[in-house]
Amino acid sequence: MSLLNAHLVFVTKYRRRLFTGQILTFCEHTMRAVCAELDAELVEFNGEPDHVHLLVAYPPTLAIIKQYIDGQARPL
Repeated sequence: MSLLNAHLVFVTKYRRRLFTGQILTFCEHTMRAVCAELDAELVEFNGEPDHVHLLVAYPPTLAIIKQYIDGQARPL
């Protein structure tokens, strides 16, 4: 059995304080939906006005980078 986790941090350009409560809620909902599609789990989501942290648990059968390098675009 494998336990793979990824800690992801998204930072706004020039650390501008753009993330409001409503935007953070939207981001969390969107990230949970993407994780569900990929058979992963969003373990933790936390945000500040200028950055967002995610802790994602994913199965070893998922090649994270390959999903996006192949040109898959996800509309928001």
